[in-house]
Amino acid sequence: MKRAKSFSFFFLLVSVLTLAGGCATLPNVTEKISEAPATKETPQIASIKGLLSPKQSKALMERLQQSVDATDVLQRYSAVIESVSESPLTKGNKATLLVDGAATYAAMFKAVRNARDHIHIETYTMEDIADETGHKFADLLLQKQAEGLQVNLIYDSLGSFNTPAAFFQRLRDGGIQVVEFNPTSPLRAHGKWRLAKSDHRKILIVDGKVAITGGINISQDYSSGPSGARDEKGAKMPWRDTDVQIEGPAVAEFQKLFLDTWKRQKGVTLSDRNYFPHMKEQGNTLVGVLGSTQGESNRTTFIMYVSAITFAENSLYLTNAYFAPDPQIIKALTDAAKRGVDVKIILPEITDRSLALYAGQYHYSDLMKAGVKLYKRRNVLLHAKTLVIDGVWSTVGSTNMEWWSFSSNEEVNAVILSREFAIEMEKMFARDLAESDEIRWEEWKERPLLFKFWEWFSHLFAGRSDTNVVNALA
Repeated sequence: MKRAKSFSFFFLLVSVLTLAGGCATLPNVTEKISEAPATKETPQIASIKGLLSPKQSKALMERLQQSVDATDVLQRYSAVIESVSESPLTKGNKATLLVDGAATYAAMFKAVRNARDHIHIETYTMEDIADETGHKFADLLLQKQAEGLQVNLIYDSLGSFNTPAAFFQRLRDGGIQVVEFNPTSPLRAHGKWRLAKSDHRKILIVDGKVAITGGINISQDYSSGPSGARDEKGAKMPWRDTDVQIEGPAVAEFQKLFLDTWKRQKGVTLSDRNYFPHMKEQGNTLVGVLGSTQGESNRTTFIMYVSAITFAENSLYLTNAYFAPDPQIIKALTDAAKRGVDVKIILPEITDRSLALYAGQYHYSDLMKAGVKLYKRRNVLLHAKTLVIDGVWSTVGSTNMEWWSFSSNEEVNAVILSREFAIEMEKMFARDLAESDEIRWEEWKERPLLFKFWEWFSHLFAGRSDTNVVNALA
């Protein structure tokens, strides 16, 4: 991913100063768990006809429970999330796993080409890119706008800092409505100017019926294949990322997130379109959509991760690009391993953000001593953020396991409750595992003293919002 290397020292200094007095605090998930109604038999589940009755919800969850070994992650996780989120689980969805840029872009182009009413895009990085056939994504959006559809775009100002203003002006001139999230210039700010708040979500919504979300930005990095990072021989490495396509009633929850962000960022009044069309069931998958927004009480993706890990009973397979977890995540992972859960984590071998890598490595010893198995993914620049638990609970999204992502960014994750989808997730994890090297304790404890110093040093700053801005620009 291209970073805003052209920031001047003055601009960076101003950015740090604006953050110095505003470090965010993460919610205490143990308290959230204790406050949740643990005795509640079933979560609320929405359908195309409204909320299911408790009896219907119970029957659905029991069928799902019977498809796997005994686990509390379905009932107890759902109770916690229901207590902190207004987004219900929805039935009748189809979830399709999209592995890497080629598959995701193919799905995005297909969805956009088939659009008939509107297209919504919310992304961290937006560039003028071309797919393998040479068709530019911006050209396709302009074409659909010219056909009478309405295209609305939200892009993050910091994440798209290197994209020329002329690119967005061309979209506006073609009739596309464009919102810049939290402009880097205080002169364009929507209210209080805070550079630390970024929209890190990646969402494409078409006609209110199809949504694609995950880790992939709309960037030349993915379209062209190789990343800017190089292996030991100097060869450029490809990106490794994951998205998911959702079709069905859950798309309405993505739509609500998009429209809420548009409103909060003072976007123009949108034209009257069919944003919430009548839906038909597209499959048999339960999907929850969780979006974190500004404010300590709205860190739902953080609560999602901690509570799901806390309730894991059999297996926990995590892949995360920027792994610098806070103490609550560390405790949840080590506790899981100590109670016999098969905890495996795939992490990057090479990264475009060295501070996050070293800060995460500070915790490797404690994790391995507790029984957590750690692996380094070879020959790619890892950017995926996925987790599958107990063969039935899965998440794909934009949330990194680091302080800035958990505490400040606007993020989104899809949670999929499905044995079939979890099998696909486990197969994907196994393929990545085959391309990874285990970090073994006997070797790790003998690493050079200089590495240990950098880990300690990076750990000191990993939880500071101002340091994360420096890291993001590095």
